[in-house]
Amino acid sequence: MNPIVVIPARMAATRLPDKPMADIHGEPMIVHVWRRAQEAEIGQVVVATDSEVIADAIARRGGRVQMTRADHPSGTDRVHEAVSVLDPTGAHDAVVNVQGDLPTIAPATIRAALVPLMDPAVDVATLVAEIVREEERTAPQVVKMVGSVLAPGRFRCLYFTRATAPWGEGPLWHHIGLYAWRRAALARFVALPPSGLEQREKLEQLRALEAGMRIEAIAVDAVPLGVDTPEDLARAREILSGRAG
Repeated sequence: MNPIVVIPARMAATRLPDKPMADIHGEPMIVHVWRRAQEAEIGQVVVATDSEVIADAIARRGGRVQMTRADHPSGTDRVHEAVSVLDPTGAHDAVVNVQGDLPTIAPATIRAALVPLMDPAVDVATLVAEIVREEERTAPQVVKMVGSVLAPGRFRCLYFTRATAPWGEGPLWHHIGLYAWRRAALARFVALPPSGLEQREKLEQLRALEAGMRIEAIAVDAVPLGVDTPEDLARAREILSGRAG
């Protein structure tokens, strides 16, 4: 494969205003995410944004930026626009979408998302981690993956839900919103209208499943910290102490 890593980022955030530029030991958060993606060493890394402030922060550190429209309904649409402009001939056959609010993500976690795409039957790959905290089993903000085990730590995804599922004894799997797309699957996905289950569960990935796309997941050791609140930001600063630069 010839993958490209795209980090969508925008300034609009309600719980943590100007989130991508939040300072973590002298560097904006988006720069930390960009560094983690660079450290994964799986391909070119691009930040896709409609913000000149974000673009300048990345460019001043030698990173690549693709400016995009401001009216995208999701980060996936922003990623698709960026890749379409950067690579109109389709040289990059896989696109890894890393969320811009994961400054502590391990580079190995990013790399893991590409593994299922080695199988040509897989359209989309993603990540999960076993739920270990009892309160997360019923928390609607914790999205669960329901899937068939293909091999230890590898699943074919059958459904995603905010409910507690599946029923019965056994582990529950916390879905991590990092995706590796086959290029054709990404183009097909953004051309589809939002699906019924997607709108009901507020989970974009259900559109792909309803359209018959094959999604597989790889299990990783832990869910990376997503920064959405001032408390999350404080935790990220603690984890990344000494890593800036």
